[in-house]
Amino acid sequence: MKHVYVKGTNDDAMTFVLLHGTGGNEKDLLGLGRQIDPEANLLGIRGQENENGMPRFFKRLGMGVFDLDNLSMRTKELAAFLDEAAEQYAFNREKVVILGYSNGANIAANLFFEIGNVAKGAILHHPMVPREDITLPSLEGLNVWIGAGNNDQMCPIDQSKGLQQYLEQQGADVEMYWHAYGHQLTMDEVQDAKAWYDRHFK
Repeated sequence: MKHVYVKGTNDDAMTFVLLHGTGGNEKDLLGLGRQIDPEANLLGIRGQENENGMPRFFKRLGMGVFDLDNLSMRTKELAAFLDEAAEQYAFNREKVVILGYSNGANIAANLFFEIGNVAKGAILHHPMVPREDITLPSLEGLNVWIGAGNNDQMCPIDQSKGLQQYLEQQGADVEMYWHAYGHQLTMDEVQDAKAWYDRHFK
């Protein structure tokens, strides 16, 4: 998978897996990862699907309607790549936090839905419920932060709350942050994610 890896300044640091939104690339969230943890390793990954020239992590059939077969295939590929990257770059596979925005947050959520505890934690900006047709694995020990907007037209409130419920039902510890805006990232949202991260991983 096309990616970029930036080694952190602390050998014992966490590794952020950075998953961009539709139309982004492997470098989009490097600055965000660095804001949340200046010492962390950063692994930015580019989605392998192409929608009208825009990279995505999986196909969709329409706005908010996911191609579930493609989602499952791409999720398994991503999980395998995380193991390969840990070996290639010699980072601790047990100290990984996934940081995703929009489309990237959705495939991150599906990693937990289909694969299980592939990371110690996740920061999910404006995610949706990836699918409702499977039985989720146990997610005991997983810490998740979800950022959402009360006026997000691309990610309705019930989607964010639904994802929280799914994860909590399987034993994950989930913290929600709401702002009054839409699908965009806000500085307050980023600061809240950092405060959550510092409490759980510093």
